Amino acid sequence: MPSDSRDSAPNGASADWPGRRLGLPESGSLSIARPGRRIVALLIDQTPAYLLAFAFFRSPEGFIDGLAITVIFAALQILFIPTIGGSIGHRLLGMRVIAIGGGWVGVWRPIVRTLLLLLVIPALIWDADQRGMHDKIAGTALVRF
Repeated sequence: MPSDSRDSAPNGASADWPGRRLGLPESGSLSIARPGRRIVALLIDQTPAYLLAFAFFRSPEGFIDGLAITVIFAALQILFIPTIGGSIGHRLLGMRVIAIGGGWVGVWRPIVRTLLLLLVIPALIWDADQRGMHDKIAGTALVRF
């Protein structure tokens, strides 16, 4: 079978990029968000969860309930993804969550995506398009806007 000229670069390297199989561009708007941005966004998203847990779920000894941080983090993800297109960290860093088939992500996708994100392992297993299993199972992608 003849090779498509888009499948290889002149020096023989692959001209493939994350998101190509999904019909997304290599760079710019709607391109797959890269790992650095994702990690920083996750750290940003942990901050309000920590602060709210500190304010409302602190023990008399000053300890913060880890479960409260996790539940607040999940609630913020599930609330903001369908309403503003992503978490606070996503939006601050120029990213949004999209449904692969197009249209609104709905309510079920953010719930599934967040529950799998909380398990950690699905978020650490990526496909060739740099989508974690939490995004792949939910039918979403984290893209730049």
